[in-house]
Amino acid sequence: MRAANILHLGVKELRSLTRDPIMLVLIAYAFTFSIYTAATAMPETLNKAPIAIVDEDRSPLSGRIASAFYPPYFLLPKFITRAEMDARMDAGLDTFALNIPPEFQRDLLAGRRPTIQLNVDATRMSQAFTGSGYIQTIVADEVRAFAQRYRDIAEPPVGLALRVRFNPQLNKSWFGAIMQVINNVTMLSIVLTGAALIREREHGTVEHLLVMPITPFEIMTSKVWAMGLVVLAASAFALVFMVQGLLSVPIEGSITLFLAGTSVHLFATTSMGIFLGTLARSMPQFGLLLMLILLPLQMLSGGTTPRESMPEIVQYIMLAAPNTHFVMLAQAILYRGAGLAVVWPQFIAIAAIGAALFGLALARFRKTITTMA
Repeated sequence: MRAANILHLGVKELRSLTRDPIMLVLIAYAFTFSIYTAATAMPETLNKAPIAIVDEDRSPLSGRIASAFYPPYFLLPKFITRAEMDARMDAGLDTFALNIPPEFQRDLLAGRRPTIQLNVDATRMSQAFTGSGYIQTIVADEVRAFAQRYRDIAEPPVGLALRVRFNPQLNKSWFGAIMQVINNVTMLSIVLTGAALIREREHGTVEHLLVMPITPFEIMTSKVWAMGLVVLAASAFALVFMVQGLLSVPIEGSITLFLAGTSVHLFATTSMGIFLGTLARSMPQFGLLLMLILLPLQMLSGGTTPRESMPEIVQYIMLAAPNTHFVMLAQAILYRGAGLAVVWPQFIAIAAIGAALFGLALARFRKTITTMA
């Protein structure tokens, strides 16, 4: 009867979820609008940066430089006076202010080395760092082309044949969409299982379960498979209809293999959700615990920042987290088209971590059930 108990209890969890509109809205948002926003809201690090130009030269060269700034990297330049430059930057209206001095073109043609002043609002850190390099390159190219009367680049001593693999267009929206699916799988699996356990406690249905001929193992396993199934179905929908369909992001590898890896990962993260649910006594407490656990998991898993750029001690510690291996597995399959022969170590690692988390969560759950009894 154990398998039948697990099946019936899991169906009960699914029915309870359908009567929770907040959770249903969260699931729908996480695998639709959230993915679309992550892919399209900020496709470039430098995107529509505001720039102002003080043109004191009024020459063909200064006009040529000003015309080189255009969307999507920059907004169309605002032509201002020197007196307005500092005031506009103090007010946060411009990230960059380019000051072209008088007689700039004449000094250049006379062989002198005139100087252009670039003011940068460094409070906008990402745009300031990237945009400064863009502006330097644009100004240098336009000045060189004007001075030589044609665009000419010195022949380098070594040729570089650049071949961009897996994302030939260098489109950041591809990365954002898939990584949002990966992160939401981890988030929703922890949230749903932990909330399901706390919902049992708040509604008083745990006491009903205790008088039935079922074991803590059956109760916990039913929550794991039911909530894992919901997240697995939602992630499959997101990949097919949102990522591939609406956003037209190409997926190189097998979606079936990815879903198999997701299933193993869900075994680990739903167990983690049960464990956190046994620690928290209410939903507000569970939310606080979730922030302490989920944010480090996602930030240090390698999905946002490459693991190689982190301190070595952080890299070693995060090997104990299931989503570190899941990010490696998912990126290898979805980005690079890897097969099972490549990602089997991640499968084994996630399964081992999941077994340890399941055992820990089950021991804690049994202790909690005994205390309540």
